[in-house]
Amino acid sequence: MKKNAIVGQSGGPTAVINASLYGVVYEALNREDVIGTIYGMINGIEGFLNENMMDMKPLEVNGELELIKTTPGSYLGSCRYKLPEDLTDAVYPQLFEKFEKYNIGYFFYIGGNDSMDTVSKLSRYAETVNSEIRFIGIPKTIDNDLVLTDHTPGFGSAAKYVASTVREIAIDASVYDNKKSVTIVEIMGRHAGWLAAASVLARKFEGDNPVLIYLPEVAFDQEQFLADVQKAFEHTSNLVVCISEGINDGNGKFVCELASDVGVDTFGHKMLTGSGKYLENLVKDRLGVKVRSIELNVNQRCSSAMLSATDEKEAIASGSFGVQTALKGTTGMMIAFHRTDDADYHITYAPEDVNLICNQEKTVPLDWITGNGSDIGQQFIDYALPLIQGSVKVPEEGGLPRFAYRKCNCSEPSKIS
Repeated sequence: MKKNAIVGQSGGPTAVINASLYGVVYEALNREDVIGTIYGMINGIEGFLNENMMDMKPLEVNGELELIKTTPGSYLGSCRYKLPEDLTDAVYPQLFEKFEKYNIGYFFYIGGNDSMDTVSKLSRYAETVNSEIRFIGIPKTIDNDLVLTDHTPGFGSAAKYVASTVREIAIDASVYDNKKSVTIVEIMGRHAGWLAAASVLARKFEGDNPVLIYLPEVAFDQEQFLADVQKAFEHTSNLVVCISEGINDGNGKFVCELASDVGVDTFGHKMLTGSGKYLENLVKDRLGVKVRSIELNVNQRCSSAMLSATDEKEAIASGSFGVQTALKGTTGMMIAFHRTDDADYHITYAPEDVNLICNQEKTVPLDWITGNGSDIGQQFIDYALPLIQGSVKVPEEGGLPRFAYRKCNCSEPSKIS
């Protein structure tokens, strides 16, 4: 008897999270010999608990599936629902009863670290009850902080956006070259500075902006920062400084916490914002020069205008490979990217134990951070450049990008009976 498949998305969106969804759905629809219905869970595992799902097959018929590839955001909606650590909690048999109700044999979850934690818990519980459901994680995060994989889908496009935007900011800042100024650009990154490091790709020559780049991997010292700015003024009047939102003092205190209280999200992570604004006020008070701060905010993760062709291609491939992996009987794995040692950039895909991935963080290697913690070296540039290559043509309608939109009654779950 055929088994059905189900796919969901969780955590913050990326520009290619729907390309991964496309890869899963397209591959599953083309395996009608072994897979029956392919369901999409609306708002992740939390939505599935409420039986909020949709049949993905009609999207292939009406053409929406092709549009999904270049649609930003999470087509199926997202959640930040944390499954209990205790596998004897009542939610697990509840979930597996629903899996049985819908004849689910294959479960695919597209997300980052916390999503891989969900895959880990579900696969471990499945083992305790001798379930044959195959659980596979499809990586996604602009933070690029998942271990056992060279990089993650979403990072390449976000890095391209950051580099392009910082380049535009630098040009804007340079128009008044007769007066000293500082522009501070705050970029996403709590504990790992991969995305802020991508701002180095905006440089066109040695000494070009951004002159200073600070990541959370190195302890941030306010006095040293002010000294760095003063020294940089000796050769650049209009400084652009890029920082990760998570820059900290090395003892667990974030710079943004110096300005105000910081809340936490569902997973207990501090909600960081305001590091750039804090440094703006610091420079204004201590150095007395023109200064402004810019927070790139959600644009860096949701923009489809600067999609990396490499990123989109790999996202689709990882989703497709995830289905192939599950059909081989594999479970409790995440699809990882392995970079070969060839002279030309090349990636292979392989399943890695999700239990070794979840709740871990891959940070930027310290030897890739230079300038006593205020710059990024050539090793990062060589690593990141292949990931931002190529442009993607986004379909247009009326002069604007054409996206896929999930039609639903938002006031009531779309239950499938």
